[in-house]
Amino acid sequence: MRIAREAELDLVEVSPTANPPVCRVMDFGKFLYEREKKEREARKAQTKIEVKEIRLRPKTTDHHREFKVEDARRWLEHNMKVRVTIRFRGREITYPEIALEDLKEIAQSLSDVSIVEQPPAIEGRGMSMVLAPSKGGKKKPASPPPGAEEKAKESQSPRE
Repeated sequence: MRIAREAELDLVEVSPTANPPVCRVMDFGKFLYEREKKEREARKAQTKIEVKEIRLRPKTTDHHREFKVEDARRWLEHNMKVRVTIRFRGREITYPEIALEDLKEIAQSLSDVSIVEQPPAIEGRGMSMVLAPSKGGKKKPASPPPGAEEKAKESQSPRE
């Protein structure tokens, strides 16, 4: 304690269960600051996986579904997960096989860039599945920049 007072630092007990207890002379405020700084850096380094969603209905046309599937393909190529949800309205829920077939077709069309992480399941008034990027799909985003596809689509056909 005398050494800590002379150095104008803190005496910190490192291991209280040891015999004799182990203590260190250090600036405790600086120690806490450094530890918090390392934790912040570790959080920055973590990759956050974003889950995008496309919503459809059992009566969605093939053409409209293809637009949605192309969006999902772009997201999967940028290493995002995609949840595909088919919402039932009214009595549509009595025919879940239609939605199941749609989900299987979507999974099949995206099988080159994704894997089915969560198979189709009914949740309330909807049926959904989750697609995750496959390991081989990570190479494609390097060629075109992320906004180039959207700008090309906008110039071809005006959106509402």
